Amino acid sequence: MKSILKSAVAALALASAGTLASATELRLSHQWSNKDIRHQVAQIVADEVAAADVDLNIKIFGSKSLFKPREQYKPLSRGQLDMSVLPLSYAGGQQPAYNLTLMPGLVKNHDHAARLSSSPFMEALETKMADDDVMVLVHGYLAGGFAGKDRCITNPEDIKGLQTRAAGKSFEQMLAGAGASIASMASSEIYNAMQTGVLQAANTSSSSFVSYRIYEQVSCYTPAGDVALWFMYQPLLMNKSTFEGLSDAQQKALMAAAEKAEAYYLEEAKKQDAASTKVFADAGVEIAEMSSEDFQAWRQLAMETSYKKFVEEVQDGQALLDLALAVE
Repeated sequence: MKSILKSAVAALALASAGTLASATELRLSHQWSNKDIRHQVAQIVADEVAAADVDLNIKIFGSKSLFKPREQYKPLSRGQLDMSVLPLSYAGGQQPAYNLTLMPGLVKNHDHAARLSSSPFMEALETKMADDDVMVLVHGYLAGGFAGKDRCITNPEDIKGLQTRAAGKSFEQMLAGAGASIASMASSEIYNAMQTGVLQAANTSSSSFVSYRIYEQVSCYTPAGDVALWFMYQPLLMNKSTFEGLSDAQQKALMAAAEKAEAYYLEEAKKQDAASTKVFADAGVEIAEMSSEDFQAWRQLAMETSYKKFVEEVQDGQALLDLALAVE
């Protein structure tokens, strides 16, 4: 009886080991903490796939523990990394067209961003990703605004003569065109630069404005509202060959999880803008609002500066820009 029992236990152990060995594990990398919206998007996908019970596990490596923030696209395209939540403009060196995903005035608000994500413009970008063996699982944009140390910034006239930090090359080109002096730095350095008088104005994401406590250093905040200048495309990407190598059940589970995560991403992105406004208002900072006329003035300036430069530098830049601008 004992020998029969031992044999049964051994057989069960072997069966369990076989099941574990057959489960596929995917590695997902990103640069943020586990409190960040982008980590939460990744976690939804991982949790939903696990719940689908299709022998697929997603292991998340956050806080830049696996790859440096700007060094994720290459390993992703080479199959050395399976998945990543990544600001696509970080890969603008490999694919200059991606710089269009951090372009001032191209996206008006979150609902407009969602329409862009399902437009021929995004299809054109996804074709370029496919050439690098990369695909999009979850689309998502995050918004941002302006903060001024001594004045409100809603239109191009307001920034003239100010030492300003901008998020990205295209924004620097536009703000320089408005007469601002540009100081390039990470968003984590804005607080000290404001405190020491190096900066009089800054432009970054809603979440960065809050997490770096910029409300302690400014008198006026112009958040993303009905219209906003600053939108950055930050999707959850996957190696295309890795996806195609999964079983039908695993692929379906991933796509279903991605759909749920994308809906969450859009709703939470909207909430972040509202939350940042409340934080600044509670800290006694004046809240300014950008009007549609202000937005159009910025976009006109961007066309003369950032857009013009993009078209000059990117081979099919005009065609891509036209596709983006065609989305209402």
